[in-house]
Amino acid sequence: MGLLSLGSPLTWEETKKYADHIRKHGIIQFLNIYNKVKERQKDVLKWGDEVEYMLVEFDEEEEKVRLALNTGHLLETLQDQGERINPNHPTLWRPEYASYMIEGTPGQPYGGTMSEFNTVEGNMRKRRREASSVLHQNQTLCTITSFPRLGCPGFTKPEYRPSPVESTVAKSLFFPDEAINKHPRFSNLTRNTRQRRGEKVVINVPIFKDKRTPSPFVEEFPEDDGEAAKAALPDHIYMDAMGFGMGNCCLQVTFQACSIDEARYLYDQLATFCPIVMALSAASPFYRGFVSDIDCRWGVISASVDDRTEEERGLKVKPARLQRHSPIASFAAACVCVIVCVLCVCVCVCVRFPSQPLKNNKYRIFKSRYDSIDSYLSPCGEKYNDIDLTIDEDIYAQLLGAGIDKLLAQHIAHLFIRDPISAFEERLNLDDENDSDHFENLQSTNWQTMRFKPPPPNSDIGWRVEFRPMEVQLTDFENAAYVVFVVLLTRVILSYKLDFLIPLSKVDENMKVAQKRNAVQEGMFYFRKDIFKGEWRRRFGPRWAPAAPRDKPAFLLPPGCNPVLDAAASAQNGVESDGANEEYTLMSIDNIINGKVGALRCSQPVSTTAAQPGSVVAPVADCRLLPGGGVPRPYSHPQLLPGKHGSGRGHPLHHPELPEAHQKARLRRTDDHGQVDEGVRGQPSAVQRGQRHHGQDQLRPDGEVQPHRQRRRAVPRAHRKPGQQVQMNSALGLKRLKERKERKKTTKCVV
Repeated sequence: MGLLSLGSPLTWEETKKYADHIRKHGIIQFLNIYNKVKERQKDVLKWGDEVEYMLVEFDEEEEKVRLALNTGHLLETLQDQGERINPNHPTLWRPEYASYMIEGTPGQPYGGTMSEFNTVEGNMRKRRREASSVLHQNQTLCTITSFPRLGCPGFTKPEYRPSPVESTVAKSLFFPDEAINKHPRFSNLTRNTRQRRGEKVVINVPIFKDKRTPSPFVEEFPEDDGEAAKAALPDHIYMDAMGFGMGNCCLQVTFQACSIDEARYLYDQLATFCPIVMALSAASPFYRGFVSDIDCRWGVISASVDDRTEEERGLKVKPARLQRHSPIASFAAACVCVIVCVLCVCVCVCVRFPSQPLKNNKYRIFKSRYDSIDSYLSPCGEKYNDIDLTIDEDIYAQLLGAGIDKLLAQHIAHLFIRDPISAFEERLNLDDENDSDHFENLQSTNWQTMRFKPPPPNSDIGWRVEFRPMEVQLTDFENAAYVVFVVLLTRVILSYKLDFLIPLSKVDENMKVAQKRNAVQEGMFYFRKDIFKGEWRRRFGPRWAPAAPRDKPAFLLPPGCNPVLDAAASAQNGVESDGANEEYTLMSIDNIINGKVGALRCSQPVSTTAAQPGSVVAPVADCRLLPGGGVPRPYSHPQLLPGKHGSGRGHPLHHPELPEAHQKARLRRTDDHGQVDEGVRGQPSAVQRGQRHHGQDQLRPDGEVQPHRQRRRAVPRAHRKPGQQVQMNSALGLKRLKERKERKKTTKCVV
């Protein structure tokens, strides 16, 4: 959705005059916010989702489905019945780019308790029912990423014809201006993007070829003025308007971190998961009525908002003066030129000279405004920043002088190389102490896979991170599952101090693979081999993470108290490295999520993931303790447990497939603080050591599989006969029994 200011929109020529003014005051506003909240700590977990919907209308007589262009009336009705009369209404509704789209969010952010996760799907269903109750009988709200016939003749209701003339907003052959939301921000974005670029946007999507597809596949455009014929590629589906990207729907989740350091750490770690989750949620193979050879919308929306000029894209090169020379002289000159070029490149890489200004523009920009991130923000990710980062040197120096560290300063200086493409006359002169519109103007028009979000001025909202690559799914159950998965993933990353970082160049390669057809099954992605490295692994070995202090879970502690963020370089990033020592390898998504073939799929403890990389995600997706493995520690704090002390059959440790006798034998013990007792403090339990149940094999800490051997086991207390003695199978078991007897007076059992 982005910044929705109201006022008189400025044309591109007017906006261009105020670009430096907006950048200057945007930096001042960011510094004011940063200085006020940089020391803010101990914010609790709050999070929420954003679901985008399409309004479709069914024509039973013609047997057609069209996009209904009346979400403006729908939005007014929903807001009048909801938030305007009840500030605590459980749903919120906001406009989106197209006049057939609307965005729904929960009315209040979710918290960090396990019970909150169970309400996500219910809230999504409530949103759908609430909107459906005010629709016409033949209309419905759909969560589909791309409408298959978007851009085809008659795809809207009422029907409008596109007008490819200069006076229109989009100047599109396929997408009418009436399909753009009436809010001035959206039409202004569309017009100014086209005018800044100097031509219409160009979107070419490879077409899926079957036996009936012409080869080459070439379209003809009757109303074309020559621009489409020049831009369209053979065997591609051509599109020419922002609406083909921004008119698609997506699913996003934003969560609040406990501090700025935790937000930067999660920003980096989740960035490597963006292509993985994007491929998992892929849901958009249809464009302009054709079947494409991709499954994701990301490349389409990236091209649809690409406002870079030819110079910024590196396409406009000043032609050299041609002269006649002898072949020997030409060859010698060519050799000299190659040597000089190589030397210049080496010097620039070593010294990191700033980008040289061009004739009409300042910078050579390598990506669209809508693309993957360009730099890591946490200290542990610095050595993996291996792609060229174009920055505004003046802004960078200003930020460093104001006390901003190098990584955050270059991130902001990179965002501000862009021009503002939408501005309002009434919002030019603002109070920089209490307003952030100029900063958000540029922040909200850099649509990257992850977004690092400072708190709004004068609010109780903390530092936030937004996860943006997911495609919306057809059902509320699926959307809720993806949202909850991402939030649980953040909890696991923080609780186990995981390190998923790989060079950013490999993340970019993963993004390209993720968009390909059937990437979820056939794609190979770069992924880290060992996610447990550094001081923590050297101290604790292949065991579970030590428990957090009893009064605070680990992910709510400030730096200096949180072992995740304390000594970040060693605890998270591992052994000193230049990032090129093969810390990563190619894996399928199946291997990343479930572990490699031959591993204990979806059931091995996290301590074995060094041997079987990737399977750390499996317990998150399952959210329960399977026989012989699982993740008790992230749920070991009462804030994440249902009930007073984690009782109830909905607990993740309850496994419905185990025999009832086995369930009763697995008693959980808690002290007065609600801290779960897994045995002797500092020693791994039998489950943590990877022991298997029901005669299955074990996975030793070194990753080797040890054949099952029959052992004498303790008789569960619930099934012990009168006078029967407890049989322990090891010295550790006897020691545990002794410890429990000593603590008997201060503990209690919870089933």
